Amino acid sequence: MARLDEGYDLVTGWKKDRHDPLEKKIPSRFFNGITARLTGIPIHDFNCGFKAYRREVLDEIEIYGDLHRYIPVLAHQKGFRIGELAVRHHPRRHGRSKYGVERYLRGASDLVTILFLTRFFQRPGHLFGGGGIFFGSIGFLICLYMSFLWFIGERPIGNRPLLLLGILLLITGVQFVSIGLLGEMLAKNASRRSRAYSVQEKIS
Repeated sequence: MARLDEGYDLVTGWKKDRHDPLEKKIPSRFFNGITARLTGIPIHDFNCGFKAYRREVLDEIEIYGDLHRYIPVLAHQKGFRIGELAVRHHPRRHGRSKYGVERYLRGASDLVTILFLTRFFQRPGHLFGGGGIFFGSIGFLICLYMSFLWFIGERPIGNRPLLLLGILLLITGVQFVSIGLLGEMLAKNASRRSRAYSVQEKIS
């Protein structure tokens, strides 16, 4: 609560001295490091359930599925200030941990979702369009090279795997760009119907 009084909107716990087995600590440290780097939020423990929020945070963010792991990321994307505090961690005395390979795979999938929602939700064309231009450019260069070989007399080229790869990359590039354009139209239409920003205070 004192950390909230310092000006933070959300304060999350950090199990600094963890009393967990090594097979749980290493994946958790890796997950938190990757998440901090990709989201730009320098906290150590996104998954700690010990958190304090201001009411405004809970009113603004929307949680569904397993996105509760990324509450600090969603709050940060809305402009809230995120803090961290080391908390005491007690060793497990009863029962067994439910963490396993499936849990880590779901966490990775949710991380991709959260990155899309926070970075590209309002500009999907930047994500899909960039990928489309990348794949399309490589495919175009491959096809250009194969056309040059055909022009200088190296025939036949139709049964070469490299030509098939070039055509496949060109088609993939066109599809990515098309998806990006459709996403941009959907995002523009959604922004007209709903508020895409947060209001901190209303002054009458």
